[in-house]
Amino acid sequence: MMATLNMTGHAELLKRLLPPQAYDPNGVLLSAELAAEGSALDAAQASAAQLLREVMPATVSAMLAEWEYEYGLSDVAPDGSALSKEQRLAALRAKTTLRGGQSRRHFIAMAEALGFAPVTITEFAPATCLNHCNDSLYSEEDRAVWRLNVPLAGGHFSATCNSNCNSPLASWGSDVLEQTIRLFKPADTEVIFAYR
Repeated sequence: MMATLNMTGHAELLKRLLPPQAYDPNGVLLSAELAAEGSALDAAQASAAQLLREVMPATVSAMLAEWEYEYGLSDVAPDGSALSKEQRLAALRAKTTLRGGQSRRHFIAMAEALGFAPVTITEFAPATCLNHCNDSLYSEEDRAVWRLNVPLAGGHFSATCNSNCNSPLASWGSDVLEQTIRLFKPADTEVIFAYR
């Protein structure tokens, strides 16, 4: 039935529903009336199909602001700049699908879902007498810190001769990635981001 609706439209289906001998389906006035009613039904079906797409985060478009409100997401980056629609959709999908994990693999998968690959995680352990002389010295507090190592291409800006004179010579960062990871990180940890 659905395939028939898509091929012929509701006006044609309404003509088929007329009693065979009582009405002339090709009559001028009746055809105009059925075309108007069929057009309204076509529009209602298209609207219903769009509404079905809006109820899932994977296919939302027009109701993105409502989804962001529901999940506590912002359409503005921490620095005050507006996020693109693609960035907002990526943050929503990450928020609604990447749940229930605090493992290294979970955060790597989260970064990859946001379009950053390959990423790695570095954890810091306090120095002991078993460390080598060239090892970095980390304290006991550093156990609660971890670093997400992101490819340099994921959020790198280099100034050119066309850049504003107040622009930094280079900068790194992705507000969507950093905001999402900070939202899901274990509460007793701090995360730092290294763009390499």
